Amino acid sequence: MKIAVVGGGPGGLYLALLTKKARPDWQIDVYEQNRADDTFGFGVVFSEETLEEFLSRDAESYAMIARAFAYWDDIVIRYKGREIRCGGNGFAGCSRLTLLEILQQRCEFVGVSIHYESPVDDLKRFADCDVIVAADGINSRIRDADKEHFKPSLEMKTNKFAWLGSTRPLDAFTFFFKETEHGLICAHTYQYEPGHSTWVMEMSPAVWAAFGFDKLDENESARLLEKIFATELEGHKLITNRSLWRNFPRIFCENWWHENVVLLGDAKATAHFSIGSGTKLAMECAIALSDALVAHGERSVEAAFRAYDAARRTDVQITQHNAEVSLAWFEHMERSTDMRPMQFAMVVMSRAKSITWDNLLLRDEAFVKAFEDEWYETYFDETGFDCRKTRPTPMFTPFKLRDMTLANRVVVAPMDQYSAKDGVPNDWHFVHYASRAIGGAGLVYVEMTCPSPDARISLGCTGLWNDEQEREFKRIADFVHANSGAKLCMQLGHAGRKGSTQLGWEDADYPLPDASANWPLVSASPIPYHTGVSQLPAELDPAAMDRIKMEFVAATRRANRAGFDMLELHCAHGYLFASFLSPLTNKRTDEYGGPIENRVRYPLEVFKAMRDAWPPGKPASIRISASDWAEGGITEADTIAIASAFAEAGCDLISTSTGQTVPDQKPVYGRMYQVPFAEAIRNVARVKTMAVGAITEPAQINTIVACRRADLVALARPHLVDPYFTQRAAAWYGVKIGGPPQYRPGIAQALREAERARERQFELQRKAKPRRLGGDQ
Repeated sequence: MKIAVVGGGPGGLYLALLTKKARPDWQIDVYEQNRADDTFGFGVVFSEETLEEFLSRDAESYAMIARAFAYWDDIVIRYKGREIRCGGNGFAGCSRLTLLEILQQRCEFVGVSIHYESPVDDLKRFADCDVIVAADGINSRIRDADKEHFKPSLEMKTNKFAWLGSTRPLDAFTFFFKETEHGLICAHTYQYEPGHSTWVMEMSPAVWAAFGFDKLDENESARLLEKIFATELEGHKLITNRSLWRNFPRIFCENWWHENVVLLGDAKATAHFSIGSGTKLAMECAIALSDALVAHGERSVEAAFRAYDAARRTDVQITQHNAEVSLAWFEHMERSTDMRPMQFAMVVMSRAKSITWDNLLLRDEAFVKAFEDEWYETYFDETGFDCRKTRPTPMFTPFKLRDMTLANRVVVAPMDQYSAKDGVPNDWHFVHYASRAIGGAGLVYVEMTCPSPDARISLGCTGLWNDEQEREFKRIADFVHANSGAKLCMQLGHAGRKGSTQLGWEDADYPLPDASANWPLVSASPIPYHTGVSQLPAELDPAAMDRIKMEFVAATRRANRAGFDMLELHCAHGYLFASFLSPLTNKRTDEYGGPIENRVRYPLEVFKAMRDAWPPGKPASIRISASDWAEGGITEADTIAIASAFAEAGCDLISTSTGQTVPDQKPVYGRMYQVPFAEAIRNVARVKTMAVGAITEPAQINTIVACRRADLVALARPHLVDPYFTQRAAAWYGVKIGGPPQYRPGIAQALREAERARERQFELQRKAKPRRLGGDQ
């Protein structure tokens, strides 16, 4: 085979090296537009896991690289005069120029031809090549020349950053958070060889403009940054090398190959520098592409490209998603600057969601203990709850809303059971809610319950418009209160344009098959959910708005008589009140449409009426969709305005969900994917929040609460299969939360078994950690 690699960066060179080693008979040429000793940037970073892979693939280049590595185990956060260390991380850095020189030497040794100062503007020169690898970077000409097939997406992020170097020695990967008169600046720094370190300066566009960086050239910017970071630089200078101010481009290509051209590295997908090196990602993809070409290339280039895609797409998407979450935190890092140092450091360490409470315990138990020393003291000062000696982990600390005190932060999320008849809860609901209350959660939500028959999503929805329904809910509440420490929340909602549909396990969100069984729908505006399929809802007029409001007030009174501890108004997921909040579904021209102040008006009127009918000592909350996951939908500014308006009206908690507003939504899923929305409300609007969505582990709950991303954490699907999720979590952490006397022997056994299982798992994880390669330097 004949292969042309366009781009002589680490990814392209490593691909050429590995492939030529495996198939010496193939002709492989690398075309680089710069000279051999040209490089832009300073150092690159690799994890210990990646180093082990390099060692297994080409021991010779690994040995050469290892001699040039600077190793470190700690991450240091410098913040408000404190230096906070977290160990157990395992990274290595080296000079980008050194890395290129080593890979160039190895390529030439195995017979790869490298053509320097050879820009490629036209692929016709490679007409005789079997494979063309586009490894030509972020600004890939090959990709951009064939956008129709590669389908790249580009999003420029807001923060400004510049890549510089320094002679300042560092013994750890260090984040310097510098508070200035114009705002916060972060320096991401690490030593990549003796006497040289990388300094990536990052700040918001507002801070950047306030300092006047937009008017300074490269050298002037460096000199100003030296003044700002004079203390941190300790007399050392900053070094420039095309250290221009940029915005990070988030690039991802829907297709990675077309005909005989395949993308590699930043040409294909970028990952923000705050979670590591793009070089690492490019070289890992080079390994997969080389494997695929060697295994399949001679038989079928397409089969090789498909194998490459299958091997790497998920990993690349996960890495890019984690990088985006990390990037987003840095875009809003000032939201955490009121925190005390250890909590701030905990947020920095866990910002990308891949590192959680248990992971930090494994990495550096002393770091977690230092965090607990500060956190429990702060918690006592703010709440009066004294957990300074017991330290039950953040998820098992009490939480108070008005006169209601929850035993812990775990919530059973509202999950539609679609099992009621005529809106009446039955034995299924009794067993469902009672078992989850006994399971140890602090708060149990009942499913969205409707105040009238025409407010239902489906014929299986529960209701609260008559005495029989109230009586059955009271039976559930009485059992829960008599046999557990859990509190109960009644969630009231109106389906709006998403009503009169089939059960959740049938064709959800589609009308009933029997047209005569459907009932009329209403919404903020006359827009059907599924165009041409769903019913056309009527636009709510003032009389209907008043009627619905009174139905919610009546249901609120019934919920109180039934013994519920808390009340929630459902304003999410495209249902009636959500249809007012979202600009995608609210096209009204009266006082209830237009700007967010108008769109929130009717949901707020209903909530205020409910709040007035609800006892003042009992808390009330709302659930919102903080994003519609669709262009032109609700914004973060809208979300903050909504939260602030409801808080002023007596709302105690914002349950923060997303989406389900329109059927063509494009959500970005991932673990804890909705938590950043709860975090924004909690830290900007300063309203208590509940996080929900793809939260599955106790360690995630601890991290969310510890980092003030939310006050409560709701789990849905984990509770469907394990009603005793909270009891198991308590046993895992050695926390005694009690339970019914009938179950206490089992709880005691679970505590004993979990303690041993936890010790065994931690020991296995410690043994499985990658060994330090190359020795200490």
